[in-house]
Amino acid sequence: MDSGGIHLHVVFLHAFVPGHMIPLVQLARLFAGRGVRSTIITTFHNALTFQPSVDRGMAAGHPLHVHLLNFPASELGLRAGVENVGAAATAEEVSAVLRSMILLQPQMEQTIRDLSPDCIFSDMFYTWTVDLADELNIPRLYFHPSNFLYQSVLHSLKVYGPHHEAKSESESFVVPGLPDKITMKRSEVSEHLKVKTSWGEVMEKVAQSEKRSYGLVHNTFYEIEPAYVEHNKTFKGTKIYPIGPLFQFFEKDDADTGGVPEKHGCLSWLDDRKPNSVIYACFGSMVRFPDAQITEIALALEECKRPFVWVVRKKVGEQVIGGMPEGFQERIEKENKGLILTEWAPQVEILQHPAIGGFLTHCGWNSVLEAMVAGVPLIRWPLYYDQFYNDKLVELLGIGVGMGVDVWNSSVVVTSPIIKKERIIEAIGTLTGESDIAESIRSKSKVVSVLAKQAVEPGGSSFNGLTTLIEELKAIKLGSKSLP
Repeated sequence: MDSGGIHLHVVFLHAFVPGHMIPLVQLARLFAGRGVRSTIITTFHNALTFQPSVDRGMAAGHPLHVHLLNFPASELGLRAGVENVGAAATAEEVSAVLRSMILLQPQMEQTIRDLSPDCIFSDMFYTWTVDLADELNIPRLYFHPSNFLYQSVLHSLKVYGPHHEAKSESESFVVPGLPDKITMKRSEVSEHLKVKTSWGEVMEKVAQSEKRSYGLVHNTFYEIEPAYVEHNKTFKGTKIYPIGPLFQFFEKDDADTGGVPEKHGCLSWLDDRKPNSVIYACFGSMVRFPDAQITEIALALEECKRPFVWVVRKKVGEQVIGGMPEGFQERIEKENKGLILTEWAPQVEILQHPAIGGFLTHCGWNSVLEAMVAGVPLIRWPLYYDQFYNDKLVELLGIGVGMGVDVWNSSVVVTSPIIKKERIIEAIGTLTGESDIAESIRSKSKVVSVLAKQAVEPGGSSFNGLTTLIEELKAIKLGSKSLP
């Protein structure tokens, strides 16, 4: 229950991107679990994607309120049901979904005014919520589903520009002004930091909104990057709250309320595999590999002498997955060597299965956190957005093997050079071998797993950070604490 007799109402505004939406909904559940009235402003088909989470919160006695907006599908020329980037099938649909977030601003603003909340908890991309919070004289919290090392590296690249001194895309340089020696190549640096782009303009608006926010909340935890949490305090200019891994807060609650869905078939298949023997390969819900890269991944998994579970999406209109080698699926099914999942996969449960011995991943931050909690070592294949920066943190922690991938892609449509099967097989072999390096990676992964679980327990760093944040919001409403 909400203690102290101060009844808060917080509205949550998520971006229409799965990696942003899922953790912000989890934050809304956390606030509801602390007795805060929590309202998620969203659209019908987005609400359907997180309805199970709402139901589990309700079963635990922590109701979430959902306010639906009218999604402008016809105006954008989108198919029915395509209301987030994860459901988009083409680059054009991705662009249209992102435009919808702009078109919906008037509806969102009016809804927030009508609800008259005590706080706006906004995804980073809704920069206008800073002005609305000022108008309503309430705090605005900024959410970014990332880590603080990423923020530190990004800041140093913007301030010092070491990549501008590089003579070629392949030239390495040390990123200055950081607690650790972090080396990058110019080819790994985000495009908007190298040339002027429209994305760069968006990110500049995001940066300006940071400075005017009451606080910045990130889905990470102090123990894996204490130096970078402290470093961010030196240049962010506002309060920061590492509160993660967010999904881990609910492990016990969901189990107690029957929130775990019916056992997925892939988990039964994993039950018959030896401990730490299976490679799990998944590159998130958005990546679009060319057919030639799908071929190389398939051949590598077939030849690596390890059972595998591979999550790979079909393109719209495809009867079979483009790029699959002839007879590949028939061979692996006959030999019972692997599983190919083309629909939703229960990634958290897969990673926590004792049969999983390694995770071939794009280093999306949510995926990295899920692997950290499970203690599963990573095979690092960053592709776009913040993934090359996440890769640096995984490398620093010593919990994964790098693929040597060094070309940042400007969108989810991957255009970087094809990674041949030999390199993939070599990385899998390094991770699963008996070398001192492999043993060290597995050992460090187990240590990080313990730290991740402790962070969300009562007395843990993320648990305490959540408590502190809610108490500060109460104090602002009570009038004993003023907005900056």
